[in-house]
Amino acid sequence: MPRTTRITIALLFVAWVVDYIDRTVINFALPSIGHDLHLDHAQQGLLVSVFFIPYALVQIPGGLLADRYGALKVGIVGLTAWSVFTGLTAVAWTFAVLLAIRFLFGLVQGVFPAAAIKALAERSLPEQRTTAAGWTNSSNAAGLLLAAVIAGVALPTVGWRVMFAVISVLGVAVIFAWRRWMPEPLVQDEIPLADVGTKAERRAVLFSPALLGFAVIFFGYDVLVWGVTAWTPTFLQEQLGISMGSIAFAAVPTTLAAAAGVVLGARLSDRIGGRPRVIVVPAMAFTAAMLFALPRAGSFPLFVVEGTLMSLVAGLAYMPAFAVPLRALPSAYIGAATGVIIFGGQLAGVASPLTFGVITDHFSYTTAFEVMAVGPLLALLAASVVPQTADAFRATLARTSATIPTKESLT
Repeated sequence: MPRTTRITIALLFVAWVVDYIDRTVINFALPSIGHDLHLDHAQQGLLVSVFFIPYALVQIPGGLLADRYGALKVGIVGLTAWSVFTGLTAVAWTFAVLLAIRFLFGLVQGVFPAAAIKALAERSLPEQRTTAAGWTNSSNAAGLLLAAVIAGVALPTVGWRVMFAVISVLGVAVIFAWRRWMPEPLVQDEIPLADVGTKAERRAVLFSPALLGFAVIFFGYDVLVWGVTAWTPTFLQEQLGISMGSIAFAAVPTTLAAAAGVVLGARLSDRIGGRPRVIVVPAMAFTAAMLFALPRAGSFPLFVVEGTLMSLVAGLAYMPAFAVPLRALPSAYIGAATGVIIFGGQLAGVASPLTFGVITDHFSYTTAFEVMAVGPLLALLAASVVPQTADAFRATLARTSATIPTKESLT
């Protein structure tokens, strides 16, 4: 990869790590927050889900803003604002206040993902974009791992309020690093999608059924990530009597396996020219089966082994949800396109944590784990029908643009 791409990967990796620490550390703090604020499982699940409502809604507008005003400007605005709301979490004194802070936190952090992917696309070659994005998105697992370690140390010593106040300063360091070291975009020869105008191309991207299919893949994947990940610490504490410190440090092999799966899935996607069906179908079939095995693990070590294996295999399906659009689209449309795909994933973030909590309250943890298998099955089905190569995807966009009326035709 060009030096520009490698530097960009490193800077985005650090930014995504901070993103995931700030976003997911609440998963480990839920039992403490629930105890202090007297919350039931449904209310705790709502604290996770409410973040994803605005986060999902601003994905597409955030992508359009990145396309129009620049990826770095939008990304820095997001970094600054979400660091503020991470710090404000520490002073929440009621459930309603914490709910409002989490909502606003999701609103400002939601502009970041599409801007980050666009910044990388501008600084990487199309045939290397999925691999490059795989390296940056392996930071998700690293962020979750560091969130677990931070929580494991902070929760039993200084408590959840001090923990949120301390981690809020991490975003400031990332902003300084971006301003100092982020390189200029690569000069690239990009081919138009079709023989139509720019506005028609953009409409074709946003209204493409094929792009919605990739959003469904990411939705299915994120049902697993946000439903199961959010509730695993509480499940282990309540059902197996494991301390939160032990749970946090036991997340190390699971998160490392997830990172390895993301990088490997990205590399494989670039090597086979996209073709999400080849990777997503077997990976998600295995993941769905494991969701029936996990709650029946009779011991903590067995749960960790099963969870680590599931995380490795599930991680393979992350980047195939983006691989074909990243290879097919000019960088001018990457923000909007990835915003649509990420929007699909964040809808799962809205639904799955709350659903898991409600099912646990009314049925059992076992039933909640099993219901989460719906997500991987949806991803499997979507991956079977979406375009499998960049050429096939561009062909669907050309057909879509032909069916969307232009301003001239309406007049």
